[in-house]
Amino acid sequence: MDAQSRGRADEIDPADQWVLNPRTGNYELQLGRSAAQQRVPSAPRRTRRSSTSTAPAPAAPSPAVPGPRRGEGPPGGRRGGRSRKGGGPGRRKRLLVVTGGTLAFLLVGGGVGSYLYYQHLNDNLNVIDTGGAGGGFKKDQPINVLVIGTDKRSGKGNDGYGDPDSVGHADTTILFHVSKDRSNATALSIPRDLITDIPSCPTKIDGSVKDIAGTRNTRFNNSLGQEGRDPGCTMRTVKQLTGIDVDNFMMVDFNAVKNLSTAVGGVPVCLAKDVNDRDSKLNLKAGEHRLEGEQALAFVRTRHSFGNESDLDRIKTQQQFLGSMMREMKSKETLTSPKKFFSLAEAATKSLTVDQGLGTIGKLTALAGELKDINPKNVTFTTLPVVDNPNEPPNRKATVVLNPSQADPLLQMIRQDVSLTEVEKKEQAAKDAAETDAKNKQDALLQGNRAPAGDVRVDVYNGGGPPGSASTTLTWLQNGKGVYKAGNHGNASARLAATQLEYAPNQADQARALADMMGLPASALKPGAVDAGPKTPMKLTLGSDFKEPGTPLGAAAPQQAPEGVQRVEADKAVCAK
Repeated sequence: MDAQSRGRADEIDPADQWVLNPRTGNYELQLGRSAAQQRVPSAPRRTRRSSTSTAPAPAAPSPAVPGPRRGEGPPGGRRGGRSRKGGGPGRRKRLLVVTGGTLAFLLVGGGVGSYLYYQHLNDNLNVIDTGGAGGGFKKDQPINVLVIGTDKRSGKGNDGYGDPDSVGHADTTILFHVSKDRSNATALSIPRDLITDIPSCPTKIDGSVKDIAGTRNTRFNNSLGQEGRDPGCTMRTVKQLTGIDVDNFMMVDFNAVKNLSTAVGGVPVCLAKDVNDRDSKLNLKAGEHRLEGEQALAFVRTRHSFGNESDLDRIKTQQQFLGSMMREMKSKETLTSPKKFFSLAEAATKSLTVDQGLGTIGKLTALAGELKDINPKNVTFTTLPVVDNPNEPPNRKATVVLNPSQADPLLQMIRQDVSLTEVEKKEQAAKDAAETDAKNKQDALLQGNRAPAGDVRVDVYNGGGPPGSASTTLTWLQNGKGVYKAGNHGNASARLAATQLEYAPNQADQARALADMMGLPASALKPGAVDAGPKTPMKLTLGSDFKEPGTPLGAAAPQQAPEGVQRVEADKAVCAK
């Protein structure tokens, strides 16, 4: 279902339904019926301080460029006063989290004072069951959300863009990684024309599961829509491509760009030169502009006016636009305006498709709580490093392939939760001290005796390595290392980003011996608290970092991005050129 067909055509903008109650002096939100028919809980006398949390929104151009803004709606409380903690026991308070964005999402919090409106926004969301493609984000762990912008042409006003009957592709894709300590985030754009392999994808269709066969050496954007593939297939493709587990996905279409940019009152952009693109229909003079609706969509679709007219340069433009949209949504002018706030709520939820793990406003609220404290200056947008496809003729450069010399260390940084930005020195110093202490304690686990290979008992599970890894590792251990008491237990019940070895205190000598053979770092060792029986095996779970037996794991990640990798911080305004 597309963004336009999910709402009633005769709906009234909730931002225009705040009315003054002369008895209380408060503004009240009235939805659908008159005050005589329905009493809606009033907005608090003093508005709650909005908590804003940002999630992937690619970086964008200019700062808040002076220009006309949309009219402000009536305040959400008495004279828009400062927030006050607490409240009477009978007062209902709800945190509304609006999630949206083109190739990105922004979570905006604030009091709504209406259960009915909360349910209304829930109904706006479109939810897809990805069949276990993602595990769902978790507290106290890094978060990886895949944000997909599809080029599906359905919806009002989109029939003029290319093929109106297209099922859509993964036209713009960003893997948004949030650090474990929530101090920073990295938004990794994946080029749509990247040649890669798409794995087999179990997909739910009409209540039954259909296994869509994988494809080798094809464009990444074919991971969505083509042959019936759903966003779960894009998640699996990203996992296979990057070695990073994807927790959840968010998908938006053309209408998200138009509706969100309009709801926020326009997105500031900067052009270094005049642009007149007949394909996207963007026609603007050099300088600063505030774009919304069709103009905003034309800006992010423009390909033949910036850089070398490649999709890689369009990615930079989209990142600049979305970074600017993020700053605009996070601005005081937006958060204190009921009209803008409710317009954003409507636009975002109507334009958004999510997995079951984010399928309600309540679940989005939980994600917002994890992201709300990230400073935009610690959000870095970058692009997966690629080079022209060497298998194409010199005069036809339509696709790209990975550039391993840059991509491998960049992905290693993300997998090991290393920030691409300079987080506050004070925060970083405390973090480094804690990590050093923990590392010293972990390294001590490798100090001590080693058991003979014939005495090592271990069960091997595949929790994220290449298919068949448990079997190949078992064969390698038995035939190559003399670990005859090893067993293959197939796939683990949960996927792990890093390989781990679980063992009892009285198995420490076996664990050290196996760590030596496998090249396991100290961080992979997970000792228990209770001794095991004489024939109880240890448990080795191969994670996403596992490639093949005998390849050392856990090499330290680079502390800086490789030279030449494109990157920009979310708080930076850049002019498109």
